[in-house]
Amino acid sequence: MAHTLKPLTVAIVGRPNVGKSTFFNRLVGRRLALVDDRPGVTRDRREGEAKLGDLALTIIDTAGLEEADADSLEGRMRAQTERAVADADVSVFLIDARAGVTPADRHFADLLRRSGKPVVLVANKCEGAAGEGGFYDAYSLGFGEPVPFSAEHGLGLADLVLALEEHASEDAVPGSARRDEESGPVRVAVVGRPNAGKSTLVNKLIGEDRMLTGPEAGITRDSISVDWQWKGRPVRLVDTAGLRRKARVQAKLEKLSVGDALRAIRAAEVVILVLDEKSPFDKQDLQIADLVTKEARALVIAVNKWDLTEDPKSRMNEMREMADRLLPQVRGMPLVPVSGLTGHGLGKLMEAVFTIREKWETRVPTSALNRWFGALMEHHPPPAVAGRRIKLRYVTQASNRPPTFVVFGTRTEALPESYRRYLLNGLRDAFDLVGVPVRLHLRKTENPFEKGS
Repeated sequence: MAHTLKPLTVAIVGRPNVGKSTFFNRLVGRRLALVDDRPGVTRDRREGEAKLGDLALTIIDTAGLEEADADSLEGRMRAQTERAVADADVSVFLIDARAGVTPADRHFADLLRRSGKPVVLVANKCEGAAGEGGFYDAYSLGFGEPVPFSAEHGLGLADLVLALEEHASEDAVPGSARRDEESGPVRVAVVGRPNAGKSTLVNKLIGEDRMLTGPEAGITRDSISVDWQWKGRPVRLVDTAGLRRKARVQAKLEKLSVGDALRAIRAAEVVILVLDEKSPFDKQDLQIADLVTKEARALVIAVNKWDLTEDPKSRMNEMREMADRLLPQVRGMPLVPVSGLTGHGLGKLMEAVFTIREKWETRVPTSALNRWFGALMEHHPPPAVAGRRIKLRYVTQASNRPPTFVVFGTRTEALPESYRRYLLNGLRDAFDLVGVPVRLHLRKTENPFEKGS
């Protein structure tokens, strides 16, 4: 019997001018809400239908929650918003990550808690480094892990869907109240310089000549997505255009291809960087690898054209040394010799993809993290700087995909970079996170579990 999609009703709430209407437009896919830089543009409740993945939604855009007299226009707007929260299955509480958590945000967090309805906290405007501080401050609102989002650029939709599915009924998601992340395909982008053999490699993996190939560089201009299975596990492979140096990106068409490749990297979970065995780790290869790690995607390096290698063992030792020296931020990443022409090493390549993805999704148990941190502080506490002690009180894992940790303490801004690297390397070694990007943030705040400290 077919499931009827009973929409999940979602109210978008937050103080004025945090981007609620832009967020609403992004979800419904149309510019139904008026957007302006002035606060308070939205006055009435506005509804729209949205379909995100398997999830059917009724979205309610509301006026900014403002403290105001009940008889004033602002007061009536607030009453409309409170009714929307009461009518909704779940509220999306939007904050501006660039502005950080404000007293108004804290006031309305209390109001939402009193409503008794589920709340998904979304930190909007998270694109770029400017939103990082506000994103981590959002934990202090008490709604758990915030969803990093950019309504302007459409980043974070997948994480938002997973958060909303936690509150969906069986009618809203066909067959299940929650969708297991493993049920979706593993998203893999194949990137590299022009003529490194990416399309030949993808064709050999899927067992058909799906991609146009040839000796000419730059044949692939669009990112081509292929749904495929490896040992019964679904994979979405994306073959991308070759990424050239910026100075060589002249033609408008190629500029578009590069942009498409960058979007493929951002949408991927694992990125396979294809190198040419005869000229590996040139400047452009390293720039691409750096881009992948900055986007915090799991990286697998495929050394292609291995069938032409004369001394495989010594060459692999040389490649391993080069990889770890030139890419220390993902030291120990999988390095797999392959041949897109003969199929050599493709099984090991896909094994590496699934292994590194599992590490990239690691969630460290809180008890194990606390034991590790306590032992570290006891045996090697932070050094004193300018005669004053730095005290690191507590560590938490803020998120996975990639593993992201936050250390709370006093005078964290004075912590030497060498000690920060020590913490990062300790996390990698203790919890088998070698080879994946690991993020570590330092926050100057009290331990949230120590009341009144």
